[in-house]
Amino acid sequence: MRTENAERGSRNAEQPSQRWYACSAFLAIGLSLGLQSPDPWPILDHASQVYQTITSLSANFDQVIVNPMIGAPDTTHGRLYQMRPSRFAMRFTAPKGDRIVADGRFLWLYTPSTTPGQVIRSRIPDYGTTGPNLIGQFVERPHERYTASYVRADSLPEGMADVVRLVPMGRDAPYSEATIWVGREDGLVRRLDITESSSQRRTVTLRNIRVNGGVPGRELTFSPPAGVRVVDQ
Repeated sequence: MRTENAERGSRNAEQPSQRWYACSAFLAIGLSLGLQSPDPWPILDHASQVYQTITSLSANFDQVIVNPMIGAPDTTHGRLYQMRPSRFAMRFTAPKGDRIVADGRFLWLYTPSTTPGQVIRSRIPDYGTTGPNLIGQFVERPHERYTASYVRADSLPEGMADVVRLVPMGRDAPYSEATIWVGREDGLVRRLDITESSSQRRTVTLRNIRVNGGVPGRELTFSPPAGVRVVDQ
């Protein structure tokens, strides 16, 4: 009788332990499934499809550039304009008067705040349909150009966004990686965090985005002011 009671007690003692291990196993499986990152490609495909419907775009921008060789971040603000395929402009309100303009043939860099008396002009190379396009270079043909990974979901003033990291497949890109914030509802790129080949980090946040509303012609053309020297690169 004693032996039977002892065996029964032993079985009862084992049961809680067995239940604990079973629960632990199920919990581990659940956590493993929960930690799997979402597939970034449906997000990028959505952004690409939306981008194909956009002929023009304008937005307020905040830009922060961090250069490890300089120290303090450089923060600028202004209005960005874009017209596919290769016309693009950034008109700065701080520092006031600085402009970057891609007119379809040339890229003009005019920054009197730092280099007064000159403007740098570069011929726009053939990058397919993208050209000097801040947003298009990340969402046009992404399957051909990047490896992608999902980073996280993020909350922006405009709503939820999915954050995706992109690493260029080719070696000719002027950046080593880029992280983009894609609006979950509208598929618009609302923030870009770019690590350039020089290790400089550039973050551009877009606000008050307006699509297909046209762009004033004066914003996408540039004429050097009188007395300003044109430096060709």
